[in-house]
Amino acid sequence: MDIELSPSLSAMGIHILTAELTDISVWSSRKEVFTALCDELKIELRGRFRDDETLTRDRTVRALRDLFWKIGIDPTKTRPASEALVRRLLKRELPTINNLVDAGNLASASTMVPLGLYDMDRIKGKLMLRPSVEKEHFQGIGGTDELLAKGVPILSDDEGVMHVYPHRDCTRTRITQDCRNALVVACGAKGIGQNDLLEALSEIEYYFEQLSV
Repeated sequence: MDIELSPSLSAMGIHILTAELTDISVWSSRKEVFTALCDELKIELRGRFRDDETLTRDRTVRALRDLFWKIGIDPTKTRPASEALVRRLLKRELPTINNLVDAGNLASASTMVPLGLYDMDRIKGKLMLRPSVEKEHFQGIGGTDELLAKGVPILSDDEGVMHVYPHRDCTRTRITQDCRNALVVACGAKGIGQNDLLEALSEIEYYFEQLSV
């Protein structure tokens, strides 16, 4: 699916890469497989990030934090999604949702690249990555219901806001066990290269395969 990127967001360094997963089966991850993948990734991350300082110095973390400051979010209070996943995994196990969402969380933690996941069959019309207009409605996963300020980077279709870039997805297009076709969006910023996004998309396919056996 094509996504039109607003020139103003492109000028900020925002860029994306997408993949489509078609004719898939979404179900609950097998606990033992998910735990093993988490433990394996945890060992790798502890080797890369010895402490909080080495994590915050990571190139991708710095790029996302810089973007957050640009769009008016304090990243020391609201972490970029990938950084939040890494911090949680280093302290305890990630929650399991289903095999695709779990794969996305593991891939994002592994590469530090935020990933958005959307049920393609619930997307209506044209997709745009653009600044919000004042008081656009957003209903986030987990019950968040709010009116956005003007100028917030969002992904939208003809029915409304699907994603607040690059860290919050909406309820309407979330991945459930009814999903058969999914759109994956790797979220980039200035300082994050296309190869980084490619790696994230490759990683989610790997983890989804592991969690689908």
